[in-house]
Amino acid sequence: MINEDRVAPGMGFGTHPHRDMEILTVVLEGALAHKDSMGNGSSIRPGQVQCMSAGTGITHSEFNPSKAEPVHLLQIWILPERKGLTPSYEERTFPEAERRGQWRLVAAQDGREGAARWNQDVDLYVTLLAPEERVEHRLKPGRHAWAQVARGAVTLNGKPLQAGDGAAISDEEILEVCATEAAEVLLFDLA
Repeated sequence: MINEDRVAPGMGFGTHPHRDMEILTVVLEGALAHKDSMGNGSSIRPGQVQCMSAGTGITHSEFNPSKAEPVHLLQIWILPERKGLTPSYEERTFPEAERRGQWRLVAAQDGREGAARWNQDVDLYVTLLAPEERVEHRLKPGRHAWAQVARGAVTLNGKPLQAGDGAAISDEEILEVCATEAAEVLLFDLA
């Protein structure tokens, strides 16, 4: 599941429970503060991802600490490979230069390339594209993908997509994303 949320200044989500869920948060604009029952507390901003494995159970709250600026975010929920895992939390920062005009791995089961770790066979990539800029991704045989346009507009293998659109992809070897306007795109490479 991908939730797209816009949170007004000073507002948020009170303390609530989760279990057996991998939760990754990407902030597109503004800042989002987080506190949880594992003792973690911080604010994440654009260029950072927060990855939390709820495992056997956690509680957390999220809110917009700004008095003036709204926060715009995507929160991704994925079922873990198995139930009853030990809860965990991590944050990673990915500078704009690492995402500009190329795919940057931001979450992976094995944490390779400095990505956040989550407990599922899903690689999550992010790219920032200028108009007319293109990136490609090659899917291995038997793998699938989901593309989510966070901002802007693109074509995916020639099909137009705009902010908020997603596309399920199967039986394709090469995925070509071309920006028709400045864009930010997430790509999930799935088992």
